[in-house]
Amino acid sequence: MNAAVTGADLEIGAAKQRVCDKIDLLASELLDVSHRIHAHPELAFEEHYAHELLTGVLADHGLAVQRHAYGVETAFEARAGDGDGPVVAVVCEYDALPDIGHACGHNIIAASGLGAGLALASLAGEANARLTVVGTPAEEGGGGKELMMRQGAFADADAAMMIHPANHELSRFSAVAVHRVTACYSGAAAHAAAAPEKGRNALDAAVLGYNAVAALRQHIREDERIHGVFTDGGVKPNIVPMTAAAEWYVRSTNLESLEILKHRVVACLQAGADAACCGIELKWGDPAYADMNDSSPLLDRYLDNLDIVGRRVSTDASCRVVGSTDMGNVSYAVPSIHPMIKVAPDDVPIHTPVFAEYAAGPEGDSAVIDGAKALAMTALDCWLDKTLLSKMQAEFASTTTS
Repeated sequence: MNAAVTGADLEIGAAKQRVCDKIDLLASELLDVSHRIHAHPELAFEEHYAHELLTGVLADHGLAVQRHAYGVETAFEARAGDGDGPVVAVVCEYDALPDIGHACGHNIIAASGLGAGLALASLAGEANARLTVVGTPAEEGGGGKELMMRQGAFADADAAMMIHPANHELSRFSAVAVHRVTACYSGAAAHAAAAPEKGRNALDAAVLGYNAVAALRQHIREDERIHGVFTDGGVKPNIVPMTAAAEWYVRSTNLESLEILKHRVVACLQAGADAACCGIELKWGDPAYADMNDSSPLLDRYLDNLDIVGRRVSTDASCRVVGSTDMGNVSYAVPSIHPMIKVAPDDVPIHTPVFAEYAAGPEGDSAVIDGAKALAMTALDCWLDKTLLSKMQAEFASTTTS
């Protein structure tokens, strides 16, 4: 789309001030949403409370809301504007982690995306542009964004953006590709004292596979990760376990290198089963997550806008957050960014109970408001700057074509 003809009468500096003022007016409502989602943590595809809360607020503010969007029960999409200018998608996440709740701060992602969306909706008509606020469930392992894209989500977007809480102010999330696999072992039960020779110990198979992977870890690249947990290990010590199971995450730089590492992990798990004379079934999760393909031109504008709200990214190269996200899949479909916003001290990493406390504290509240403003102003750059979209599209074409 040609951004040069959009928003001709809307001055970008004044527009940015207007969205920031709007977010300030919405601050108490946005923080209430953040706190309520934090107080009601919901696991992947079970985010019914957050879904109803967020869609209700969007509808109350006049946006056209599609609930249960793209075949996913707890997904949604809200739209504003009907112009022929650029389409910007602001992404919300709102699922939590088992046992430790919003230790990844998805309540902040949801509330900041909501705030940016509500502020932008008030200007979409003047900008001759369009906005979508996309609610994406199940980031923590379910791949909600990829499942939604298979049904058409983000198909008309010119840019997609979100912020993610962290213990550092970072321009990028060091997101690598990941695929999860469950290894299910089958053996033969027997009395562990009276007739152990009649048994085939499935737990031994799982343990031997674990140890083989542990040995493999010495010989993988620094940017690769393999980690697993046992989910079934038998029922009583005097019964030879006839079943066992472990869940593994395999991570590598990108989907291509991930396939190579997956073959090595499979060999380790299979070796454990063979050594214990047990069967093994590997169940790979769907979908795999891609690495994050950040849009540099869009990210540069975000950083400029972050500076406006008084935040600056860390210049310490050792400050990084490594992990995986289904936003990576989106970033290979549309120019995207996934910066990290600081909500906790440097020594409090994400996915910890202490981080969950900060996500609902003053630092988390500040991130909601500052993050909403930075996202909204970056979206305005997409709408109103006649050069930005073409730069984004040119870089995207160069990074996604082989």
